[in-house]
Amino acid sequence: MTKKQLNKLILALLIGTGSYSVQAQMSSVTAIALHTQTSFNSEASQLTEAAIKVVDFNGLKPYLEKGNDTTYIINFWATWCAPCIKELPYFQQINDEFADKKLKVLLVSLDFERQIESRLIPFIKKHKVTPEVIVLSDPDSNAWINKVDQSWSGSIPATIFYNKDQRMFFEKEFTYAEIRSILELFDSDEF
Repeated sequence: MTKKQLNKLILALLIGTGSYSVQAQMSSVTAIALHTQTSFNSEASQLTEAAIKVVDFNGLKPYLEKGNDTTYIINFWATWCAPCIKELPYFQQINDEFADKKLKVLLVSLDFERQIESRLIPFIKKHKVTPEVIVLSDPDSNAWINKVDQSWSGSIPATIFYNKDQRMFFEKEFTYAEIRSILELFDSDEF
């Protein structure tokens, strides 16, 4: 076991309450090009239902497989999930802190598509959420949950941290310090 693998194992034991999995990713993974949605850093009042991208699992899949030199944090959450709401400011803080670095936070909402206008957009505006938010609207969750991560039971919050070389999955609520600790495990001078 390498020192890096040992550090990951220790981190997993320290975090403790959630599931944790690591997959080594080959550095020669081909980058997947996809349409990038405009960031919500503009005026929150301009946010409309049309600005929220709604995808099924096939539309989400490219977000999970980028092979470039950026580190991605993909958080699965919903406005009705209390632990999700509690940790959301920490992802916002990370997004703000590393805005000029090679780190991207994506918030994948599992709210109902019909509640985008009535619940999700008002929530985003009220809490001044600036990372990109997409809605995963795919009723066949039994088909895609294990494709996100084999260890995922389907409960939220759940978060993936990955880059072209490594991948970690957690099914738990995070603190700011825990997110920072995980980012430090990634080989980057940016964190």
